[in-house]
Amino acid sequence: MIRSHHLAIALFAASVASATPVAPVQAQATERPVPLDTLRNPEIQNLVARLDLEKFKATVKGLTQFGDRRQGTARNRAAVDWIEAQLKSYGCTNTERVIYTYTTPQRGARAGGGGRSDWAQGGARYRGVRGSTGVNSDSLKQTDAKLRALNSEPATDGERQEVFCTKIGTTHPDEMYIVGGHMDGHGWGEAANDDGSGTALVMELARVFSSPDVQTDRSIRFVLWNNEETGTNGARAYIAQRQALQGKENPAGSGKYPEPKWLGMIQHDMMMFDHGMPRPDGTMSPDQRPEADVNIEFASTSKFADGANKLAWIFATANDKYATDYPAQVGQHMTNTDSGPFQDIIPAISLREDERGRDIGAGWDPQWHQVTDLYATYSDKDFRLGLNAAQTTLSGVAALTGAKLKK
Repeated sequence: MIRSHHLAIALFAASVASATPVAPVQAQATERPVPLDTLRNPEIQNLVARLDLEKFKATVKGLTQFGDRRQGTARNRAAVDWIEAQLKSYGCTNTERVIYTYTTPQRGARAGGGGRSDWAQGGARYRGVRGSTGVNSDSLKQTDAKLRALNSEPATDGERQEVFCTKIGTTHPDEMYIVGGHMDGHGWGEAANDDGSGTALVMELARVFSSPDVQTDRSIRFVLWNNEETGTNGARAYIAQRQALQGKENPAGSGKYPEPKWLGMIQHDMMMFDHGMPRPDGTMSPDQRPEADVNIEFASTSKFADGANKLAWIFATANDKYATDYPAQVGQHMTNTDSGPFQDIIPAISLREDERGRDIGAGWDPQWHQVTDLYATYSDKDFRLGLNAAQTTLSGVAALTGAKLKK
C-alpha cells in the first residue's frame, strides 16, 4: 500500500525523532522511498512564492561587500555582525552566537574536512575531463585593487563567532531541524558562490519563516557557520558546546528549550554554478548546462545513512512539487562541508550545485576558491539555480515542520 506524501513525511519525522542509528549498508540512492504526490499544499506553495530572485541576489551582493570573509579577520567579524542585523530585521530576533577559539594546526597536522586530501573520502568515482583545483593564495591574481586591499588582512588565531536564530515550533518546540550554510570564504575574491550563495539561501529561508503569519509545529534553527574552510571548525564547536543540551527545558516548567532535539541537518554549500565538466582544453562553457540540477547528497558511509537517504528523497520530492526551474538529483557521496560533523549523530544532507566529491573536486567550478568567485561572474540563470535550491529546502522543511499560515 502506497502512503500519501504527507503521511510518509509524518512517519519519517517520527522515525528521526527516535534517533536510532542504522547500518550504512542499508543506504542506497537508487530508490524514491517517498511517493510523489502531485497535489501541492497551497500553504507551502504560498511560502515558496515568497522567495524572490532579486532578494536572493541582493543578499549575496550584501555579503560580497566584506570581500572573501576569511576567518580570523576584521572583514569576517564585520560580516557576522551584518548577518545578525539582517536576521533581526527579518523578525528572527532571538539571535545567538557560538563563541570558540581557533588555532591554526601545526604544519603536517590534519585540520579535517576542508583539505584536498579529503576528496577521496567522498567515495565518488570520476570519469571524464578534469580541471585544476586548489586555493588561490596569490594576492596579485586579484586585478581589482580595491578588493585586493579589502582582502589583504591575514587571518590570526583567536576567538571566533558564528550567529544563529530560531523559528520556535508551536506544538513541538523541543524538536528542530538545523538549516545551515557557511559564511566564511577565501581565495582573494568575494566568495560569492562559496559560500555567499548558501549563506544567502539560509538567510532567505529565515526571512520567510520569520514572517508573523507563519507558524510551524517543530522548530527550525538557521545557522551561518564560520571556519568551514579550515576544516568545519564552527560546526564542530557548535556540536561540542550544544549537543548535550538537546531537549532540556530551561528554566524547568517554562516550555522553553534553548537547544531543541536535533531531528536532521540540512547544509547548503555552493549553489549556483552548474556549467558541466571542463572541455578537453581545460576551458569551461560560459553558460549553464541544459542538464543543470540541484544536487542533494547524503553520506552512505555514515551511521545515520538510512535516515539521511530518506531525508534526501523527501527534499527531492519537494523539489518535484515546488521548484520552478531545475530538478533535483540525489547522490550518496556527501563530503567536505558542515553537514559532515553531524552525519554520525543525526540524519544529515547537503544541497549544492554539483556532486562535490565527483564534480567539484574534478574542477567543474573554476571559481572555487579563486579570485573569480565574484558576484559579477554569475548570470541570472546561475542565481536562479540557487533560488531553486531555496525553493527545495523551504518546501521540504515546511512539510517536515508542519508549516502553516495563521488564519
